[in-house]
Amino acid sequence: MIPVMEFRQFSEQQPAFRVLKPWWDVFTEYLSVIMLMIGVFGCTLQVMQDKIICLPQRMSEPPENSSKVEIKSLLPLQTDTSAVSEMTGLKTHLDLQQYSFINQMCYEKALHWYAKYFPYLVLIHTLIFMVCSNFWFKFPGSSSKIEHFISMLGKCFDSPWTTRALSEVSGENPEEKDDKKSGMSRPSDAASPEEGSLGNTQSLRSVQEKIVIEKPSASVLDKKEGEQAKALFEKVKKFRLHVEEGNILYRMYVRQTVFKVFKFLVIIAYNVALVSEVQNKVLCELEIQDMTGYKKFECYHTMAHLFSKLSYCYLCLVAVYGLTSLYTSYWLFYISLKEYSFEYVRQETGINDIPDVKNDFAFMLHMIDQYDPLYSKRFAVFLSEVSENKLKQLNLNHEWTTDKLRQRLQTNTNNRLELQLFMLPGLPDTVFELTELQSLKLKIINHVTIPASISQLKDLQELSLHQCCLKLHTTAVSFLKENLKVLRVKFDDNRELPNWLYSLRNLEDLYLTGSLSPDASRNVVLESLREMKCLKTLSLKSNLTKIPQSIVEVSSHLQRLYIHNDGTKLVMLNNLKKMINLIELELVHCDLERIPHAIFSLTSLLELDLKENNLRSIEEIVSFQHLRKLTCLKLWHNGIMYIPEHIKKLSSLERLYFSHNKIEILPSHLFLCNKLRYLDLSNNDIRFIPPEIGVLQSLQYFSVTCNKIENLPDELFFCKKLKTLKLGKNSLSILSPKISYLALLTYLELKGNHFEVLPQELGCCRALKRSSLIVEETLFETLPSDVRDQMKTE
Repeated sequence: MIPVMEFRQFSEQQPAFRVLKPWWDVFTEYLSVIMLMIGVFGCTLQVMQDKIICLPQRMSEPPENSSKVEIKSLLPLQTDTSAVSEMTGLKTHLDLQQYSFINQMCYEKALHWYAKYFPYLVLIHTLIFMVCSNFWFKFPGSSSKIEHFISMLGKCFDSPWTTRALSEVSGENPEEKDDKKSGMSRPSDAASPEEGSLGNTQSLRSVQEKIVIEKPSASVLDKKEGEQAKALFEKVKKFRLHVEEGNILYRMYVRQTVFKVFKFLVIIAYNVALVSEVQNKVLCELEIQDMTGYKKFECYHTMAHLFSKLSYCYLCLVAVYGLTSLYTSYWLFYISLKEYSFEYVRQETGINDIPDVKNDFAFMLHMIDQYDPLYSKRFAVFLSEVSENKLKQLNLNHEWTTDKLRQRLQTNTNNRLELQLFMLPGLPDTVFELTELQSLKLKIINHVTIPASISQLKDLQELSLHQCCLKLHTTAVSFLKENLKVLRVKFDDNRELPNWLYSLRNLEDLYLTGSLSPDASRNVVLESLREMKCLKTLSLKSNLTKIPQSIVEVSSHLQRLYIHNDGTKLVMLNNLKKMINLIELELVHCDLERIPHAIFSLTSLLELDLKENNLRSIEEIVSFQHLRKLTCLKLWHNGIMYIPEHIKKLSSLERLYFSHNKIEILPSHLFLCNKLRYLDLSNNDIRFIPPEIGVLQSLQYFSVTCNKIENLPDELFFCKKLKTLKLGKNSLSILSPKISYLALLTYLELKGNHFEVLPQELGCCRALKRSSLIVEETLFETLPSDVRDQMKTE
């Protein structure tokens, strides 16, 4: 007998695939096994036993009555002499061979094909059913997706992160708990949220999973498990993008189901019509009279009775199989299987950001629900960004320990202890254990969540956010309101500006960098700054077209205003008049063509920077005489052609920047500003330095690099307080020995001129070292060796 195990290859598949076999597929699989056993049993009987037995028929009896012949007329040992006399067979001494031949001939010629091949038909049909039921597991286009999905499903189900996420992510957000408590009232004897949602969702009654809320602990999930879970998130994300593009799995399953229904109808139709052809008695007529002496034979089909019973049994199994396939077809076409909603999972776990899926991804999840909805529930954890962010947070905490962060602490320009983090997947919780931290700088971090534990940083005063998407706990907002002094925000869209910044009542310095939409800059760039009673410094690097009205609200106590545009023309500057307490003003790259008159009302102004504008003439500088406290004027990077003589009226000027303009002549009136300590005239077209420069006895910094100067007046060297002298890239050929008067000189730039030798009097400049002498090496070698050695000595 042929064992059924020989046919395993037709239905064999990975055991893990059982999660994609709903109850009807399992049921039809068992039916297929029973039908296969029927086919194997029938085939075995066909092979092992005689198929048909034939005896000659009486010549006198008509053929039509042959089916009613009594058994006694067929017995060769009958003693009736009249019957014996009618038998006319030939004696050949080959009786056994004759009847074996007749049996075979009648089996092939007289027996109906259905009675002969019924077991083989059952076997073939059953094998086709089995192959068809598992075809989508074997087809290359679908099997690859199924294998990847089953592999991920098992890992997600068994991952330690799944259990932790269901217990923590669903209930550990304190802010959400507060919102729930304030937004809805619960009876004291009410069930838990999870149990309540289960009561309303009938499909979840079989998926009772107790959610344990416990305090997060880094030891629950070690670093290796965290990395494995992180890799699973990436796999699920990429697999989802790949599978949701098509619906080959759905189409393949629908086609094989439709094929099974069609095959069921065909089998039922022709089996019902032919099952009556399986008869015990069969008439057989052969032209072999010359061999046996008989022409007609009456045969008995030995398997007819059993095959008849088996055929009816087989028809019943096929009918049940077909009804199951019809139910499958109804399920496929009645329910929308190309969309899958995790609504019941969101209700049960509280993870509200689990997205709905579609196409093949949705179809596989529907199939899994028929097996056990718990699989899809645990798999949904890896579709949630909240869960992924929580995992990233744990991994961050493992990677960025407190000791590692403490090693990155540095002192910034404001003399504060600063921690700078760049391009991390989130903000480590260990940051809030650095109680000595005073400044926190975050750059390009997508998911920044500042928890209530920030209140542990008692010394935190400065916060910098560069292209960071920030979320704050309510307690953290309250802490920042009271403690934050300096805030820097760099953004790509004005919608990224955090709303909580407008409530920082103790903020002193605010720096905002980013592009604003045209509508926002025309109407309301910023929300109300009225709460910022302590704001002293405001910096806006954007594309403003006018000074925002919200700045006027803090104009009474604002001391420093920095507006750096991207070339957008700044108009309507009348609001500047209200900022009477300004001591520093920067209007950089604002496409200004003249100095705004509103500036002349700022009597407290100490520094004015008009860098990178389109100033051609500065005749309005005469009005600066009213700004008696002005000590620094920066008119660099413009197109100024000349310096008006009114410059002499700015007697309080100490620093003057005229670099990167088109100035050709230096007026002698410039040097009447005798308090000048810093004078930058580099990158112009100056050819001559007036001897009046000697008046500037307080001059410490003087730069005329990148000009066309050919000679230096000796009076320049009477400015004995000079520490920095930049003469590079001019047309100088001689350096006066009087340079020895500059005993305090620490920096000298001569490179890019026509010098042939350097005066040995440079040795008198004791503070000048080789590293601060910018000159060609060959020219340096012209100095005496003792001078060179002196300069090389640090």
